[in-house]
Amino acid sequence: MVRPTRTTREQFIDVAMRLFWEKGYGATSIADILQAAGANAGSLYYCFPTKQDLLIAVLRRYHAGIHPMLLAPAWEGVADPIDKIFALLGRYRGALVATDCTYGCPIGSLALELHEPDPAVRKLLAANFNAWTRAIERCLKDAGPRIPRGTNLRELASFILTAMEGGVMQARTHRTTATYDAAVHQLRGYLTHLEAAASQKRRKVS
Repeated sequence: MVRPTRTTREQFIDVAMRLFWEKGYGATSIADILQAAGANAGSLYYCFPTKQDLLIAVLRRYHAGIHPMLLAPAWEGVADPIDKIFALLGRYRGALVATDCTYGCPIGSLALELHEPDPAVRKLLAANFNAWTRAIERCLKDAGPRIPRGTNLRELASFILTAMEGGVMQARTHRTTATYDAAVHQLRGYLTHLEAAASQKRRKVS
């Protein structure tokens, strides 16, 4: 058997990313992947002995690509750390609008579908969520004194992720961005409230 090239391996990952997102992991068959990749079964099984091995490669790709694939495009030209948070949320909204509210966060969709994932898969799902949360936590830290001292920034970042995922899920269900927009609106109001509280405390100290 001819050993597949790295390009072939990456092509399988590209195809699987798209199909798992469009159809779901369970509904995507090996035949679907082979047809979309235009490859033979021998090449696929050489690269990925099982379908789960391919899923793990997909999750690793998402984790490695969170900055180039998601954060960098959302944050291009955005300097303010709080604005970065809402620019990222705006990118998800744009995906919802572009797909008539059929878009689903790839990691969120997989986490919902795979109720009891294998430990290796669960670990990678968690790693992807953690990478997203750390990026938002970094924005909150960069906001410095604009956020009240003592605020648990990790918990706040996790709350923002939860609002985003829940907003996307409801937008898909209702086929409207209204619930997503409502979640973002409440987040905006809450962060504005935190900034106002921090500003008031600074004035009292000074």
